[in-house]
Amino acid sequence: MNGKNILHFLSELKDNNNRIWFAENKDKYKSALVEFEQLVSALIIGISEFDESIRGIQAKDCIFRIYRDVRFSHNKSPYKNHFGAYISAGGGRKSERAGYYIHIELGACMLSGGLYCPTPQVLKAVRQSVYDTIDDFKAIVEDKTFVRYFVDVEEKLKTVPRGFPKNFPDADYLKNKHYAFTHLVNDEFFQHNDCMEKSMKVFTMMHPINDFLNYTVDEILNT
Repeated sequence: MNGKNILHFLSELKDNNNRIWFAENKDKYKSALVEFEQLVSALIIGISEFDESIRGIQAKDCIFRIYRDVRFSHNKSPYKNHFGAYISAGGGRKSERAGYYIHIELGACMLSGGLYCPTPQVLKAVRQSVYDTIDDFKAIVEDKTFVRYFVDVEEKLKTVPRGFPKNFPDADYLKNKHYAFTHLVNDEFFQHNDCMEKSMKVFTMMHPINDFLNYTVDEILNT
C-alpha cells in the first residue's frame, strides 16, 4: 500500500485550504480518499486476525469526514489537513469502545488506540477498573516493549478524582482524562511496501490494552 497520493493531496490542501480550490480539485480528493479507504480496509482485515470484534466492519464507517465544523472555532479553514479513521466494533468512528486509530497528516502521522474522550460514565468506570486491577493494568502499560512503542495522551486532572484515595501509590493513572496511546511515525511510513506489516505489529501490541478497557466499556454499554 502506497500513501504517496494521499500525502501529495494533503500537502496541496494545506497550502490551499479554501472551498474554491477544493471544488476545483475534487477529483484529487476523491482519488486520495479511495486510496485511504483501501488502506483502512486492509487494516481492518489485518486487525481482524487477532481481534475478532473488528470482523465485518466497513472502512466507510470508520473514516472521519474531511469537512470541519467551523461554527465555534477561531480556525475557519473549511477542511481538515489530515485523513483519519477509527477502527472499532460498535459503530466504527462513532463507537464508544476502545479501538485502533490511523492518522495521516504531514509531520504528524500516527497509529494509536485506546479510549480518547470517553463519556463521563465510561471514564469513571474505567478509572475504577484501573484502581481495582492496577497490577493487570500496569503489566500492560509498563511493559518494556509497550513503553518503547507508545506514549500516552498526557491530559490529566491536577488532583486525584473524587471517590479514590489520594494516597493511592499509582494515583497518576487515575487522573487520566483519556486512556489513549500513540505511536508516532514519519511521513514516509505509509509510502513503504512494508507499512502494513509494521502497522500490524503496532496494533497487535495495542490489542491487550484495548481488551482491558473494553471489558469495562462493554459492561457499561450492556447495562
